[in-house]
Amino acid sequence: MEAGGRDPRSEEIVAELRERLAYVENDRRATAVTLQRSLLPQELEQPDDLRIAAIYQPGSTEVAIGGDWYDVITLGAGRTVFVVGDVLGGHGVRAAAVMGQLRAGVRAYARLDLPPHEVLQLLDGLAVEIAASQIATCVYAVHDPNEGELVYASAGHLPILVRDKDGTVRRAAEPTGPPLGTGGWLHSSGAISLGPGSTAVLYTDGLVKRRSEDIDEGVATLAAALASAQGTPAAICDRLMRTLGVGVGVDHDDDDIAVMVLQHPVRTGTEADLFHNAALELLGGVEAAPRARAFARGVLASWRLPAEMCDLGVLAASELVANALQHGSPPMWLRLRRTDRRLVVEMTDGDDHLPRRRRSGPADETGRGISVIAAIASAWGSRRTPDGGKAVWCEFPFGA
Repeated sequence: MEAGGRDPRSEEIVAELRERLAYVENDRRATAVTLQRSLLPQELEQPDDLRIAAIYQPGSTEVAIGGDWYDVITLGAGRTVFVVGDVLGGHGVRAAAVMGQLRAGVRAYARLDLPPHEVLQLLDGLAVEIAASQIATCVYAVHDPNEGELVYASAGHLPILVRDKDGTVRRAAEPTGPPLGTGGWLHSSGAISLGPGSTAVLYTDGLVKRRSEDIDEGVATLAAALASAQGTPAAICDRLMRTLGVGVGVDHDDDDIAVMVLQHPVRTGTEADLFHNAALELLGGVEAAPRARAFARGVLASWRLPAEMCDLGVLAASELVANALQHGSPPMWLRLRRTDRRLVVEMTDGDDHLPRRRRSGPADETGRGISVIAAIASAWGSRRTPDGGKAVWCEFPFGA
């Protein structure tokens, strides 16, 4: 022992313990990051009408891995779900595991094609079952190209930001319900327009939290950055992260971050010719079916679709119209939509009973319409609409 009571061996032991603890901490963080990244989508689904990019950045410590996630889910008929969430009250491998279960739940519930607030209600119950001690925030938004808006519900999450074509940035207004996992609370849906030339950003609080300011100030900083950000969605993601000082700002909270950018491009020239919509209101009566067939044939021919695709589209329109006339109620609309990838035929009416595919006997005169649709289309489905009716749709990919 040296004079003054210092033991060099003790200092060596302390240094070795610190080194081992640092190794364990780094190993735990690496495990949490690997699990987190493996549970996130490896490749984002890309809808016909929007361009999308997303990024996840883990915090610098194991404690800072908080279970942030994002997802994109295609519903069919051009409709797409966008989700961003954040697990609270946990960190590391545990938070990542909870995140993975919530993400799997979202994907399962999304297939039911329910309104956003009903999906969050189901997810709230799942969160209580997964981990009663943890809660999560989440925003769930659905884009319908026919409506030109995002219909969303929020469970304690920060507001969606939308930059319009003229550069104006808007925040999605209420409603915002309580976080997932609180149990027993009701959520509600809202809507924000997303027209051509606009860009939307969904994000977690790690992007905008700073120790020295209110989180609303961080959201305002993000809105200002979005107002001037240009380029592709991936470029905008990068610009927003850099502008908000992520990874370099000494005042920035050390938290993981998820950011998703949606861009509704303005299409001109030959590209614009690949995107069309047409709709016809049917009033019922014996003339409705032949009128619908004539409308479909004329529209599809004007879009210069191949003869075989025109025939399939007319047949699908005929079957959907016949089904609506027999089982539905006014108002009835036949909608045709083409993108650069597919033709969508959709029928809406005022009755909320969803059709189902069933086996028809040789002597049955009805019940064959949905079976015909299922046989000729690459995909079909149905959903209830906000006005109390339903929509039945099918689609045909080009080049298939």
